[in-house]
Amino acid sequence: MVKPFPARHQAWALTGTGMPCNSILSTDKPTVAHRLWQIRPANQTPTGLGLPRPAGVYQGVLMQTRYCTQALLQFSQDLFVAKGMPLEKAASTAQVLLRGECFGKTTHGLALLPAYLREIDSGGMTLHGEPVVLQDHQACLSWDGCKLPGPWLLERAINEAMPRAKRYGMASVNIQRSHHTASLSAYLQMATERGFIIQITLTDPGHSSVAPFGGTSAVLTSNPIAFGAPTSAEPILIDMSTSLATNAAVARQQARGTAFNYPVLLDNQGRVSCDPAVMHSNPPGTILPLGGLEAGHKGFAMGLIAEVMAGCLSGGGRATPSTGWSASVNLTLFDPRACAGNSAYLQHIDALVSACHSATPRPGGDGVRLPGEQALHRTRDCKANGTPLPPDLAKQLNALALHYQLPALEPHQE
Repeated sequence: MVKPFPARHQAWALTGTGMPCNSILSTDKPTVAHRLWQIRPANQTPTGLGLPRPAGVYQGVLMQTRYCTQALLQFSQDLFVAKGMPLEKAASTAQVLLRGECFGKTTHGLALLPAYLREIDSGGMTLHGEPVVLQDHQACLSWDGCKLPGPWLLERAINEAMPRAKRYGMASVNIQRSHHTASLSAYLQMATERGFIIQITLTDPGHSSVAPFGGTSAVLTSNPIAFGAPTSAEPILIDMSTSLATNAAVARQQARGTAFNYPVLLDNQGRVSCDPAVMHSNPPGTILPLGGLEAGHKGFAMGLIAEVMAGCLSGGGRATPSTGWSASVNLTLFDPRACAGNSAYLQHIDALVSACHSATPRPGGDGVRLPGEQALHRTRDCKANGTPLPPDLAKQLNALALHYQLPALEPHQE
């Protein structure tokens, strides 16, 4: 049984310095990521997750108005259609951005809308056409994504892989030259709801921001890994970068003019830093791999796995120059029915989940939450009570609505 969230965690606020966007799926363990969160008792804020609230939700020092979630989906889709994107692609892209927003991946949610529109204007994102099939060996398929919208490509790849995985026990789709894919967490339930285990790895071969452990010059990027596994109840959903912070989190801190609460960066002399400005020095600084100076060899190894799986297997790696916003992706599905059988799989994964939930809490802690539980709770809250947006993003989206003669954002009605 999924444990309910402690009351004191039902209202939480972001400090002025922000957080790495992969922290939203973390557990209660006292990691450095948690030091970025200001936990407030529910009775000290005007709102709480799943609790009655007024029109806004406070996050940091800003008032975040909640907007009708379904209206945000329609608004995003209409924006893409207004830019000439075919309806099917527009619907996929809008849904993925909103899923990411509701999951708490705010750097990879609706904040990407203005950037995606600029990519359409510049020709960086292809609106029409199909992926080119480079190889098809039934259980293994390779595409050239032709810079088509990443959300549409990945959803299409999952739909292509599922019947193949059902037939062969597993199936893999490799994509080179996809456009940006937004949050990988947004795709996992497509597979887990149908009984498949899913793994996604990604890299951008045209961008380097993470130094290999022991070095000071960038070779890799934040190289996310996502994983989803069905259970008899809620799925396990993992989406994490293999660096201490994502590129988007660093860019957000830079735009706000604020430092991180703990060192996630190296300057160009190899000294740890909290200041995102080091990424714009000459030569630039780098983001530390997951694990930092103490255990960064592990994050570096995970980043290499993502690089090999996504970049090398797809043929979209770093040997070939890449320009613009791009992604190389490996998507692999596993069908438990083809292994020990679905009954055995569910018996053992349910026992694993139960053992984790039953683990003795650390002193002063609230017990164990599995990856994805908080994100799913937040998604249910957004559906029921509206999606909170920061004022600056709401202002940008309303300006786009005015420009494209679309209805303004619709505040959620209690």
